[in-house]
Amino acid sequence: MASGDDPSERPRFCVMGAGNGGLAMAGHLGLMGFEVNLYNRSEGRIRPVRMRGGVELHGQVTGFGRVALATTDAAEALPACDVIMVVVPATGHRDIARTCAPHLADGQIVVLNPGRTFGAIEFHQVLQSCGCRAKVIIAEAQTFIYASRVIGPGEARIFRIKNAIPVASIRAHLIPDVLQRLRPAFPQFVPGTDVLNTSLDNIGAVFHPAQAILNTGWIEDGSDFEFYRQGVSPSVASVLEVLDKERVGVAEALGISVMTARNWLYFAYGVHGSDLREAMTANPGYSGLLAPKAIRHRYITEDVPMSLVPIASLGRKFGQPTPTMDSIIHLASTMMGEDYWETGRTVERLGIADMSLRELRAVAVGGES
Repeated sequence: MASGDDPSERPRFCVMGAGNGGLAMAGHLGLMGFEVNLYNRSEGRIRPVRMRGGVELHGQVTGFGRVALATTDAAEALPACDVIMVVVPATGHRDIARTCAPHLADGQIVVLNPGRTFGAIEFHQVLQSCGCRAKVIIAEAQTFIYASRVIGPGEARIFRIKNAIPVASIRAHLIPDVLQRLRPAFPQFVPGTDVLNTSLDNIGAVFHPAQAILNTGWIEDGSDFEFYRQGVSPSVASVLEVLDKERVGVAEALGISVMTARNWLYFAYGVHGSDLREAMTANPGYSGLLAPKAIRHRYITEDVPMSLVPIASLGRKFGQPTPTMDSIIHLASTMMGEDYWETGRTVERLGIADMSLRELRAVAVGGES
C-alpha cells in the first residue's frame, strides 16, 4: 500500500480457511495493513492465531501480520467485510457456500482461491438453492496466489508469490469491480476473460493428480523429495504433456483459448524451458516444496473430482475425447476407493448437462443476477 492511501478506503477482508493457503493470506493481508478476519470450520488452526493476535510469516514475506478476529462463527466473521476470500480445498466449496448463505450482504465480493474447475458456478448455484437473496459477486482465481505451507501453530512460510493470476466473475462485466476491490492488496490479480477460461486454465489439473499417482511408491515409502522437481522425471513429464493437450483440446471444443502449462509457468512465474519438464524444474518458486507424506492428499482427493472430472465430463458432453485424463481418474478412484465420477463435478451435478454451448457461455458471461 502507498503511504498516502486513505485507510478508510481500504477493503476489509475475511479469509475463510486456515490451512496452508488461508493462514498465509490472512497473515500477509495483516502485514500489509489491511483489516482481516480469519474464519475456519474447526478451532485447532485458529486458536494459536487468536492467542497471538495474528500470523508469523517466513520466506518471501517475513513479519507478523495482525488478524482482527479469528473465529469458527461465520456470523461474526462475514459482516462488515467487503471481500470474502475462500481459501479451502474445492471439495469444501459447497459447504462454505451453505455456511455463507445466511450471512452475505449486498455489495460483498466472494473470491474462490482458486475455483479449480467451475467453482464459481457451483458456489453460485448453492447460494441460490439456499435462498440467498444478497446481491453479491461470485468470482474465482485461476490459481492460488501463493506457494505456501503451514510450518507451525500460527506460522506459515510463503515460498513464492505468483506474478499474475487471472480472476473472473459470474457475469463477466463485473470483473473490473472485483479487481478494483482486490488490487489495493493484490496487484498480481489481472482480468480473466470469464469463468470458463479460469476453469479450463486450471493448471493444477495437469500438475497434481498424475504426478502424485506416478510417484506413489516414493510417496508411500516416506521419502523426502521435491515434488515439482525430482518428481518430474522425463516419463512423468510425458504424461503431463498429454494431459495438458487434452485439457487444451476440451477448451478448443468450446471455442476457448487457454494457456498451455508451459506458457502458464512463464505467465505466473516468469520461467521458461524448451519443454514442460525443463520449465518446471527451472522454477525457483518450486524449490523446497516437498511431496506429500501420504497419497491420500488434496492433489488427488481435491484435484481429481474438482479439476479432472469436470474437464473430462465437459469433453464427453462436447465430443472431445480425454483418454489419458480418464485413465488418471480411474486410477485415482481405484486407489482411493471412491468413484470420482459419482462424487465429482460432472456436468450433471453442476446442472449444465442439458445446456447448449451458447447457454453455458451465457451463464458465465452475463444475464444472471
